[in-house]
Amino acid sequence: MKKRNQLLGLLGTTALLLAACGGQKAATDESVDKKSQTGAADTFTYAISGDPTSLNPINTSDRWGLTVTNMIYSPLVRVEGDGTLKNELAQDVKTSEDGLTVTVDLKPDIKWSDGQPLTADDVVFTYEQKVKKENGNADSLWVADKPITVEKVDDDTVDFKLPSVSGAAVNNIATETYIIPKHIFEKETDFSVNELSAKPVGTGPYKLTEYKRGEYLRFEANDSYYGGKPQIKNVTLRIIVSADTTKVALQKGEVDASFVLPSDIADLDAKTITTYPYSENRIGYLGLNTQTDNLKDVKVRQAVLYALDKAELDKAAYLDSQYYEEPVSILPPANPFATKDVEAYQTDTNKAAALLKEAGVSDLKLTLGFSSSDPAQTIQATLIQQQLQKAGITVDLQGGDGTAIFAELKKAGSTKYDLFLGGYIMGNDPDLYSALFKSGGSANYFQYASATTDELFEKGAAELDETKRKEIYNQLQGQIAEDAVIYPIVDNKKILAVNNRITDVEKAGLIPIYTFEDLSKLAIK
Repeated sequence: MKKRNQLLGLLGTTALLLAACGGQKAATDESVDKKSQTGAADTFTYAISGDPTSLNPINTSDRWGLTVTNMIYSPLVRVEGDGTLKNELAQDVKTSEDGLTVTVDLKPDIKWSDGQPLTADDVVFTYEQKVKKENGNADSLWVADKPITVEKVDDDTVDFKLPSVSGAAVNNIATETYIIPKHIFEKETDFSVNELSAKPVGTGPYKLTEYKRGEYLRFEANDSYYGGKPQIKNVTLRIIVSADTTKVALQKGEVDASFVLPSDIADLDAKTITTYPYSENRIGYLGLNTQTDNLKDVKVRQAVLYALDKAELDKAAYLDSQYYEEPVSILPPANPFATKDVEAYQTDTNKAAALLKEAGVSDLKLTLGFSSSDPAQTIQATLIQQQLQKAGITVDLQGGDGTAIFAELKKAGSTKYDLFLGGYIMGNDPDLYSALFKSGGSANYFQYASATTDELFEKGAAELDETKRKEIYNQLQGQIAEDAVIYPIVDNKKILAVNNRITDVEKAGLIPIYTFEDLSKLAIK
């Protein structure tokens, strides 16, 4: 398998990253008892901005749901930040010469947290649930509208059978799908739900012991973890929706770690807190709903984009270019398939006005949905309103709970929001982006449908030659830009602030979405 083609094959992680934090009430000091406070010699407390949208490893696709999943469960193969592969449950992955079979050999003697052995039956069971479209996360397990199948060879070996040759599937099939135990979940009747009925049992470094919605999730070390006994006995994910409250909790030592904005760094005491900026290869964007009456006309959508000023939006939200890059296509700048040979929509209010006139549109009024608990989105929404006003476009700002906004956008035919702010982290292989931009894609919040784009996605996925794939995906990026369904704003770095009593942050590994690659490697002084 070609390592250079690998990266975060999240198989549809967009739901969270398009949606912002949940709208639950922030936990107060009184609502979190002493067991979940930082300072304890055996507890790491990490502030997160909302409840997980889903704790079901089959369909979870939000940041905090995936963070929890990564603590409890393990994938066959993990993708490192540089795009190389790290075997987790897999000992070896081989692709047949005809490209139609991927064989995975499991590592020996791996046990679930309840002491039962991991076997090929668990892998088969997991993929059989994930491939079902009704469970909500199957996009990358289908090739040419036919499902990939998985077969048990023996207790330690499985074969993935592709219905036709697919460079995308070969590259991503074994990565980032978290394996669940058949003996625990085989009696579940519905894997489309956000929480399964059985108590979670996994092969990851921690076990979930308690979840109080809106307040915290508590974990204890899985001493039988194949990666080695975790150095920290207990972990608490403390839910604090307000960014200001989170910063105060970090400053007071009530939490050990949290994400912060560039504007927060100067307020933190470097003697007690260290900040770690890192790239997630993320696209933060303004989305356009192609099904609303206001935006059905591509000329109107193009007019909106020409009226915007990306540089101003990024500077206002992220302060310094050391913390962000400006993307021009649907792919982040560091993606090996990204091209700049697309319409970049450089700010031109005269052109915006001319396009509106050609479309016969005047006095255009648009609604903009954004997460009101996300400081960056709040800043950008206000600026977008001001920028579009210069082109004679009125924008009604409708801030709210990000999860609720994207639940509304996911409804077929929804027209509540003309515009919406979001973000996604999809990985290196461009086929993963089909969930966003292919007709009927599971995360196609733009309600975008283009026969040309669909055909390019299909051609790109099936092509094995990397040079030819790149040519196809260059055309694809150009087509989506021309259709003006998305305005890529930023590839911003995440900044994790960590109390200095916590050590080995680099050893634990800072990676997209999950924050820590392996939380078991963190230690307390």
